[in-house]
Amino acid sequence: MAKTLEDLITRRFQDVTITSDGEINTAEFLEAAEGVVKMFDLLDSAAFYPVKSDMTTNIDKVRTKSLSKPDLTLYDTLQKIIIAEAQEGDRTATQGLLWLKRGLELTAMALKRSLENPAEELSESFTLAYNSTLKQFHGFIVKKMFGVAMMACPTRAVFFEKIGGNREGEREELLAWVNALQSLLNELNIFYAKGSYDKGL
Repeated sequence: MAKTLEDLITRRFQDVTITSDGEINTAEFLEAAEGVVKMFDLLDSAAFYPVKSDMTTNIDKVRTKSLSKPDLTLYDTLQKIIIAEAQEGDRTATQGLLWLKRGLELTAMALKRSLENPAEELSESFTLAYNSTLKQFHGFIVKKMFGVAMMACPTRAVFFEKIGGNREGEREELLAWVNALQSLLNELNIFYAKGSYDKGL
Protein backbone atom coordinates (compact mmCIF):
# COMPACT_ATOMS: atom_id res chain seq x y z
CA MET A 1 0.00 0.00 0.00
CA ALA A 2 1.34 3.43 -0.96
CA LYS A 3 2.47 5.69 1.84
CA THR A 4 0.46 8.80 2.58
CA LEU A 5 1.46 11.98 4.36
CA GLU A 6 -0.12 10.67 7.55
CA ASP A 7 2.17 7.62 7.36
CA LEU A 8 5.26 9.80 7.11
CA ILE A 9 4.59 12.52 9.68
CA THR A 10 6.11 11.71 13.07
CA ARG A 11 4.66 14.77 14.80
CA ARG A 12 1.66 16.85 13.81
CA PHE A 13 1.63 20.60 14.31
CA GLN A 14 -1.34 20.05 16.63
CA ASP A 15 1.00 18.14 18.95
CA VAL A 16 3.72 20.77 19.28
CA THR A 17 3.97 21.90 22.91
CA ILE A 18 3.39 25.56 23.73
CA THR A 19 4.32 26.68 27.25
CA SER A 20 2.06 28.70 29.49
CA ASP A 21 4.10 31.74 28.42
CA GLY A 22 3.34 31.04 24.76
CA GLU A 23 6.78 29.67 23.89
CA ILE A 24 7.07 26.95 21.24
CA ASN A 25 9.04 23.77 21.90
CA THR A 26 12.04 23.79 19.56
CA ALA A 27 12.57 20.06 18.96
CA GLU A 28 8.87 19.39 18.44
CA PHE A 29 8.40 22.30 16.05
CA LEU A 30 11.36 21.21 13.93
CA GLU A 31 10.12 17.62 13.86
CA ALA A 32 6.69 18.83 12.73
CA ALA A 33 8.29 21.10 10.11
CA GLU A 34 10.12 18.09 8.72
CA GLY A 35 6.68 16.68 7.94
CA VAL A 36 6.28 19.44 5.34
CA VAL A 37 9.59 18.44 3.75
CA LYS A 38 8.41 14.81 3.71
CA MET A 39 5.23 15.95 1.97
CA PHE A 40 7.30 17.55 -0.80
CA ASP A 41 9.44 14.38 -1.02
CA LEU A 42 6.28 12.31 -1.39
CA LEU A 43 5.14 14.45 -4.31
CA ASP A 44 8.51 13.99 -6.04
CA SER A 45 8.03 17.17 -8.07
CA ALA A 46 10.78 19.54 -9.19
CA ALA A 47 8.34 22.38 -8.54
CA PHE A 48 8.88 22.12 -4.80
CA TYR A 49 12.66 21.67 -4.79
CA PRO A 50 13.52 25.34 -4.02
CA VAL A 51 11.16 25.47 -1.03
CA LYS A 52 12.11 22.02 0.23
CA SER A 53 15.85 22.72 -0.02
CA ASP A 54 15.50 26.04 1.79
CA MET A 55 13.39 24.51 4.56
CA THR A 56 15.86 21.67 5.13
CA THR A 57 18.79 24.08 5.39
CA ASN A 58 16.96 26.31 7.86
CA ILE A 59 15.71 23.42 9.99
CA ASP A 60 19.36 22.34 10.31
CA LYS A 61 20.44 25.86 11.35
CA VAL A 62 17.89 26.01 14.17
CA ARG A 63 18.54 22.44 15.30
CA THR A 64 22.31 23.00 15.37
CA LYS A 65 21.80 26.00 17.66
CA SER A 66 19.37 24.14 19.91
CA LEU A 67 21.91 21.36 20.49
CA SER A 68 24.97 23.61 20.82
CA LYS A 69 25.03 23.75 24.63
CA PRO A 70 25.32 20.85 27.10
CA ASP A 71 22.32 22.26 28.95
CA LEU A 72 19.61 21.61 26.37
CA THR A 73 17.04 23.63 28.32
CA LEU A 74 18.83 26.84 27.29
CA TYR A 75 17.36 26.63 23.80
CA ASP A 76 14.40 24.33 24.29
CA THR A 77 11.96 26.91 22.90
CA LEU A 78 12.23 28.91 19.71
CA GLN A 79 11.79 32.15 21.61
CA LYS A 80 14.75 31.35 23.89
CA ILE A 81 16.97 30.88 20.84
CA ILE A 82 15.92 34.21 19.33
CA ILE A 83 16.44 36.13 22.58
CA ALA A 84 19.82 34.50 23.21
CA GLU A 85 21.06 35.27 19.71
CA ALA A 86 19.93 38.87 19.96
CA GLN A 87 22.28 39.18 22.96
CA GLU A 88 25.11 37.15 21.42
CA GLY A 89 25.23 38.94 18.08
CA ASP A 90 25.34 35.80 15.92
CA ARG A 91 21.80 35.42 14.62
CA THR A 92 22.25 32.42 12.33
CA ALA A 93 19.41 30.40 13.87
CA THR A 94 17.16 33.48 14.13
CA GLN A 95 17.61 34.07 10.41
CA GLY A 96 17.13 30.36 9.68
CA LEU A 97 13.89 30.29 11.64
CA LEU A 98 12.71 33.47 9.92
CA TRP A 99 13.13 31.91 6.48
CA LEU A 100 11.72 28.58 7.64
CA LYS A 101 8.70 30.45 8.93
CA ARG A 102 8.26 32.17 5.56
CA GLY A 103 8.48 28.89 3.66
CA LEU A 104 5.95 27.31 6.00
CA GLU A 105 3.65 30.31 5.53
CA LEU A 106 3.76 29.75 1.78
CA THR A 107 2.87 26.09 2.27
CA ALA A 108 0.10 26.74 4.80
CA MET A 109 -1.54 29.42 2.67
CA ALA A 110 -1.34 27.36 -0.53
CA LEU A 111 -2.77 24.21 1.06
CA LYS A 112 -5.55 26.12 2.79
CA ARG A 113 -6.50 27.80 -0.50
CA SER A 114 -6.47 24.47 -2.29
CA LEU A 115 -8.59 22.76 0.37
CA GLU A 116 -11.14 25.58 0.42
CA ASN A 117 -11.30 26.04 -3.37
CA PRO A 118 -11.88 22.64 -5.01
CA ALA A 119 -11.95 24.15 -8.51
CA GLU A 120 -8.55 25.82 -8.12
CA GLU A 121 -5.53 24.02 -9.52
CA LEU A 122 -2.49 23.62 -7.30
CA SER A 123 -0.31 25.81 -9.51
CA GLU A 124 -2.72 28.70 -8.94
CA SER A 125 -2.95 28.08 -5.19
CA PHE A 126 0.83 28.03 -4.79
CA THR A 127 1.38 30.99 -7.12
CA LEU A 128 -1.09 33.17 -5.23
CA ALA A 129 0.40 32.03 -1.91
CA TYR A 130 3.92 32.79 -3.16
CA ASN A 131 2.82 36.27 -4.25
CA SER A 132 1.47 36.93 -0.74
CA THR A 133 4.41 35.48 1.20
CA LEU A 134 7.91 34.91 -0.18
CA LYS A 135 7.81 37.06 -3.31
CA GLN A 136 8.35 40.35 -1.46
CA PHE A 137 11.66 39.05 -0.07
CA HIS A 138 13.09 37.77 -3.37
CA GLY A 139 15.10 39.47 -6.08
CA PHE A 140 14.25 39.37 -9.78
CA ILE A 141 16.06 36.12 -10.63
CA VAL A 142 14.67 34.18 -7.66
CA LYS A 143 11.16 35.46 -8.43
CA LYS A 144 11.49 34.13 -11.96
CA MET A 145 12.74 30.78 -10.69
CA PHE A 146 9.85 30.44 -8.26
CA GLY A 147 7.36 31.55 -10.91
CA VAL A 148 8.46 28.76 -13.23
CA ALA A 149 8.54 26.25 -10.36
CA MET A 150 5.02 27.06 -9.18
CA MET A 151 3.66 26.54 -12.69
CA ALA A 152 5.20 23.06 -12.67
CA CYS A 153 3.10 21.94 -9.69
CA PRO A 154 1.31 18.60 -10.08
CA THR A 155 -2.43 18.70 -10.67
CA ARG A 156 -4.56 18.89 -7.54
CA ALA A 157 -5.90 15.38 -8.31
CA VAL A 158 -2.38 13.91 -8.31
CA PHE A 159 -1.38 15.98 -5.27
CA PHE A 160 -4.26 14.91 -3.06
CA GLU A 161 -4.05 11.30 -4.19
CA LYS A 162 -0.35 11.14 -3.23
CA ILE A 163 -0.79 12.71 0.20
CA GLY A 164 -3.94 10.73 0.97
CA GLY A 165 -6.27 13.71 0.82
CA ASN A 166 -8.86 11.92 -1.29
CA ARG A 167 -9.69 9.42 1.45
CA GLU A 168 -12.67 9.97 3.71
CA GLY A 169 -11.77 12.25 6.59
CA GLU A 170 -8.27 12.92 5.27
CA ARG A 171 -9.04 16.42 4.01
CA GLU A 172 -10.40 17.41 7.40
CA GLU A 173 -7.23 16.06 8.99
CA LEU A 174 -5.07 17.95 6.51
CA LEU A 175 -6.98 21.17 7.15
CA ALA A 176 -6.54 20.70 10.92
CA TRP A 177 -2.79 20.19 10.34
CA VAL A 178 -2.59 23.36 8.23
CA ASN A 179 -4.60 25.41 10.73
CA ALA A 180 -2.38 24.24 13.60
CA LEU A 181 0.70 25.23 11.58
CA GLN A 182 -0.75 28.68 10.90
CA SER A 183 -1.52 29.15 14.58
CA LEU A 184 2.14 28.47 15.47
CA LEU A 185 3.31 30.80 12.72
CA ASN A 186 1.04 33.54 14.05
CA GLU A 187 2.73 33.22 17.46
CA LEU A 188 6.16 33.51 15.85
CA ASN A 189 5.09 36.47 13.71
CA ILE A 190 3.92 38.34 16.80
CA PHE A 191 7.15 37.54 18.65
CA TYR A 192 9.42 38.58 15.78
CA ALA A 193 7.48 41.82 15.28
CA LYS A 194 7.36 42.69 18.98
CA GLY A 195 11.13 42.47 19.38
CA SER A 196 12.01 43.56 15.82
CA TYR A 197 13.99 40.33 15.62
CA ASP A 198 13.71 40.24 11.83
CA LYS A 199 15.41 43.63 11.48
CA GLY A 200 18.48 43.40 9.28
CA LEU A 201 17.79 39.81 8.30
